[in-house]
Amino acid sequence: MIFESPAFARSLIDWQRLHGRRDLPWQGMPDAYRVWLSEIMLQQTRVTVVLPLFPRFVARFPDVRTLAAAPVEAVLALWAGMGYYARARNLHLCARRIVTDHAGDFPRTAAELAALPGIGRSTAAAIAAFVSHERAAILDGNVKRVLCRYFAIEGAPVGAVEKMLWKQAESLLPAASDMPVYTQGLMDLGATLCTRRAPRCANCPLAADCLALRQNRVESLPAPKTRIKGPRRVARFLIVSDGEHVFLQRRPMTGVWGGLYALPEDAALLPRLGLADHFPLSLPPRVHVFTHFRLEIHPLLYRVEKMPVTNDATLECLSITDALESGIPAPVARLLREIALPAAGMEKRVKLMPRTGKNP
Repeated sequence: MIFESPAFARSLIDWQRLHGRRDLPWQGMPDAYRVWLSEIMLQQTRVTVVLPLFPRFVARFPDVRTLAAAPVEAVLALWAGMGYYARARNLHLCARRIVTDHAGDFPRTAAELAALPGIGRSTAAAIAAFVSHERAAILDGNVKRVLCRYFAIEGAPVGAVEKMLWKQAESLLPAASDMPVYTQGLMDLGATLCTRRAPRCANCPLAADCLALRQNRVESLPAPKTRIKGPRRVARFLIVSDGEHVFLQRRPMTGVWGGLYALPEDAALLPRLGLADHFPLSLPPRVHVFTHFRLEIHPLLYRVEKMPVTNDATLECLSITDALESGIPAPVARLLREIALPAAGMEKRVKLMPRTGKNP
């Protein structure tokens, strides 16, 4: 069932013009490249995380041709801090497709945009609404929450409920001339007022007609998705470091952290570094949660006075400072900061102990 609400779009538009966000670095110009870039960065990432990274990224890659011509490793390095690195790989692939298939010009319609790598239906609609004023509906997590509360829609917003929400979102669209401010208003409302926890209903422009508020069900809508606990995986990270440098390996382009530098995990590397007969220092294990599984990390620190010389082409010896700037996964970055000298509890270099000794 689709609900009618003539006041929905107008109330939202009026509110956005008075109270919405208008000073974000990707706003103020219908530049398809910057709009696209910001929308991909903001997927599953908070605005506060993207704000300092967006200008740095644009300074290095000012247009789609520059981005397409760059090596993917350079893109991944500047993506550090935003996670979900598949987005960066798709961003690079999409830039190349735009250059090769579209002569460097962004498609103007949501349907054409959605055919490109990494651009889903909602993201395509947002880009088309901002750049071309196309009457295309967005439906990210924030918008689902707004609609479920406003219309008191039952059920988790997946499957049949999600299909109905798409139709509902399409029924609410204003005139094409108002699409940019309306789309931004939906984003702003879900991000700043109609939040998952502690929503600010007293300031909401839709409060007068919000069924969830009227029924005192704001906290319970939308219904939560059924969560299935993901499997647990275990990894042993080998940290060979003198406190200033560390060995890293480039991961394969596919899979977890594809294309990023990370700590090696294969113990077969140790003999090639002259470390086969030495005990490591076991650092406290930690857990990193991905969307579909939990990674239990067991770091093993091989503290050396001088970095070993190796001909192993898979290993790169980097300064910890350079490593932290080269695009590495967040848990790896935290580990490197822990073992960097000087650091609390690790001011002195620890000589490697032979296996006949005790684990230091």
